[in-house]
Amino acid sequence: MTVFELPPWFWMGVGVSLGLVFGSFLNVVIYRLPRGENLAFPGSHCPGCGAPIRVLDNVPVLGWLLLRGRARCCKAPISPRYPLVELLGGLLGGALIQTAVLTLPVDTPLWQAGLLFCAELGLGLGLIAAAFIDLSHMYLPDSITLGGAVLGVLTVPLRSGASFVDSLLGAVVGFLLVWLPFDLVHRLVRGKPGMGLGDAKLVMLAGAWFGWQGAVFTLLAGAVQATLVVLAVYLTHGQLDEPEAVRRERAELEHELSQLPPDERAQVEQELADDPLAGEPEPGFGKARVAFGPFLVLSALELLLFGTFIREELSAWVFGA
Repeated sequence: MTVFELPPWFWMGVGVSLGLVFGSFLNVVIYRLPRGENLAFPGSHCPGCGAPIRVLDNVPVLGWLLLRGRARCCKAPISPRYPLVELLGGLLGGALIQTAVLTLPVDTPLWQAGLLFCAELGLGLGLIAAAFIDLSHMYLPDSITLGGAVLGVLTVPLRSGASFVDSLLGAVVGFLLVWLPFDLVHRLVRGKPGMGLGDAKLVMLAGAWFGWQGAVFTLLAGAVQATLVVLAVYLTHGQLDEPEAVRRERAELEHELSQLPPDERAQVEQELADDPLAGEPEPGFGKARVAFGPFLVLSALELLLFGTFIREELSAWVFGA
């Protein structure tokens, strides 16, 4: 059986539905992963009072709308991030059906199309989770970046035109593109890292999926888009603030340090010296701390959904073809 033995609207419905459902689980990942909590247990519960969430209230997007953005149990406000992430998951699922499944050769077996869709949906959802975690906590979990890079290598046989050599080379180039200039050289010149290795691992993920050219595009396009957004925010708000969660976590860390004996505290402070988030940010626009991960994610998603168009346009621009 092939994909095209069933109508496109059926597959679009499947893609959107799966995207919405897994988008709902993505909210669990975004909330629990940075806190080191188990992703499976306990079941969904209200972060305000801890009461279990009813099945009907957990219906993606619709549940939030019916509750009018407030928990049924304690009336605590529910962040709009929850329906936004679910909606992004649904849109991603539908878009991947259109770009990754319905564009396959007509004789592609159903199992192969299904595996390809699941792999690319997993990549897209992981990237969305990474973006929201980095926005809130300014760090990128290895389980997403390294896991996504491994998935990129393992799924090479499913992806037309991909090869293990291109995937592995892309991963190495992607990591070095960030690590060499922004970590190693910056550390040698200024005595501290310029960017976290999470960004290097995220570009490595892009390289594993899209080759070294994709890694270069992800880094450069991410930098351009980040610059435009940061300038717009600075011009409209006059400053770039750290996320609230980062300030709260630093305050908790400082409190824990204050409880330690002097010798042990000095040792921990020395270990934290290389952590760019351990101290207060320095004043000035050039010293502002910005989560770069979301912009790398945006570029990687652009490649995932519009890769063919981007490659053709870049080729025409570079070679005049």
